[in-house]
Amino acid sequence: MANKVFVITDTTSEIGKALATDLAKTGEAIVMVAPDADQGNVILQEIRLATQNFSINLELCDLSILSSVRNLAEILKSKYQKVDVLINNASVFKKKRGVTVDGFEEMFAANYLGPFLLTNLLLELLQAAVQINGSARVLNISSSSTTQINFDDLQNEKNFNAANAFGASNMANLLFAFALARGLESTGITVNAIHPGSEAAKGSFAPLRLFRWLGSRSSGRTSEGIVQAATAAELEKTSGRFLRDGKEIEAPAYAYDRTVQQRLWEMSEGLTNLSATKRILPVSDPQL
Repeated sequence: MANKVFVITDTTSEIGKALATDLAKTGEAIVMVAPDADQGNVILQEIRLATQNFSINLELCDLSILSSVRNLAEILKSKYQKVDVLINNASVFKKKRGVTVDGFEEMFAANYLGPFLLTNLLLELLQAAVQINGSARVLNISSSSTTQINFDDLQNEKNFNAANAFGASNMANLLFAFALARGLESTGITVNAIHPGSEAAKGSFAPLRLFRWLGSRSSGRTSEGIVQAATAAELEKTSGRFLRDGKEIEAPAYAYDRTVQQRLWEMSEGLTNLSATKRILPVSDPQL
């Protein structure tokens, strides 16, 4: 096994592919997670050829489907002794409301709920990395959303608005990152939210794509900042931060609200049937 293992989700996206390529150049083991075997294998071979790193493997997972997430976690546990860095990279955008096989709104499931479950299921592999290498990192790629969570309509059944639903999934990732960082304090596992420097989202309609393109950077430049957060020695102990290009930026005040974090966490545990034995946060946070 290579010294470190990096797990990157959604590697068939432009940012995901750039991340996998840049991290492969380190010579470490890379696990590319993708929903489509054909597209994933094409990218896998391209990266192997370009980097001459053959410690790269592809695992299939649809993050919007909880059974697929659980299956991925079991596969990783069977193949790898540890996971040093988990990069939750997902930015699915849908113009119209869709529902997954589990009954969840698609963007909420793919962008947030799937990564929430995967991260929790991989905690023992992250903890193993701490024991072996002294540290482990979780990075949630998320834009600076100002959309607040509507807990009375979490699945956007009553009044679906694509931009709001997408924004809420990004806010959920911010809330999740800050809550998890607090829960894992002093464990050696750091958790940070990472602003990609790009607002690109797959499947967005033309005006939104244009707006985001005008303010975005290339996927290669975006990848540089994320790779820095994943590998830089000076960020090894940085946790509970919102980073862009390795520097802390302010998230919306709502994202730091521990009461909201706690409520979302407990609802997410219920929605994913996450075992209480895997709970990171206490049922009642004494600091609230």
